[in-house]
Amino acid sequence: MEILYGLGFLALFGVSAVGGVVLRAWLPEDHFSKDNMDAVSLGTGLLVTFAALVLSLQLSSAKSAFDAANRDRSLYAAKLARLDECLRNLGPDMDPTRLRLRQYTAAVLASTWPHEAAPVVEGMPDVRHMAISGEDAALKTLMNEIGSLIDSVAPADTAHINMAARCRLNFTMVEESRWAVIEDSERADSNSYSGIVSFWLVLVFFSFGLQVPRRLLSAIVLAISVVAVASVMFVIIDLTFLYGGIFGITSSAMRDALADMSR
Repeated sequence: MEILYGLGFLALFGVSAVGGVVLRAWLPEDHFSKDNMDAVSLGTGLLVTFAALVLSLQLSSAKSAFDAANRDRSLYAAKLARLDECLRNLGPDMDPTRLRLRQYTAAVLASTWPHEAAPVVEGMPDVRHMAISGEDAALKTLMNEIGSLIDSVAPADTAHINMAARCRLNFTMVEESRWAVIEDSERADSNSYSGIVSFWLVLVFFSFGLQVPRRLLSAIVLAISVVAVASVMFVIIDLTFLYGGIFGITSSAMRDALADMSR
C-alpha cells in the first residue's frame, strides 16, 4: 500500500509540473513579461517556504511517532518476558498461566506480522481474522484470563506471597504497555495533513512548470525535484505503517520474549 502512495505522489506532482509546462506553451508570450514572472516568482516563493516548513514538521512528527511506537513495542516485549519469569519463580502451579502467556505472545506475533513465519504454541487462538494493529477481542479475552489466574494465586508462605504481589504488579505494567501499543497504532492511522500538504505541493510544481523555460536542463532539474519531494512524502506515509513497509517495526523483540518464555 505504501508503494502505491509513493507512486501516486510521483504521478500527482509530475502531472502538475507537466500541466504548468503545457500552460506556458499555450499562453501568449506577453504573459511572460519580467513584471509578470516576478509576481509569479514571489507567489511561488511563498508557497515553497510554507510547504517546506510544513513538510519538515510533518516528517519530524512522523519520525518521532514511529520511534515512540518502536520503543513501546520493545518495552511491551520486555515486560511480557519479565511477567513470565515472575510466574516461573512462583512454581510449577503457574505452568498453565505461563502457557496462556505464551499463547498470547505467539498470537500477537502471528497477527501483527502475518507475512513472517508464525510461531506455533499449542492451544493458541486462531489469528486468521485478527487485526494487524489495534485491540482484538480474542487477545483481550486471553489477557484477561491470564490476569484472573494471577489474581487467584494464594500462596501459603511469605516469600511466595511477595512473589505473587510482584507478579500482579508486573501484569499491571504489561496491561499499561499493551494499551500504549494499541494507542500508538491508532495515532499512526491519522494522515489528515498529507492531503493538504500534497495540494500545496501540486500548486508549487504547477508554478515551477509555468516558470521554467522549455530546455532539456530545466526539464531534468524539474524531474529531479518531483522525485525528491515525492520520496519525502513516501517516507512520511511509510512511517505511519508501523508494521509494514520499509521502516516497519520488526518482530525481533517479541520473538526474543517468546523464546525466553519457552526455555
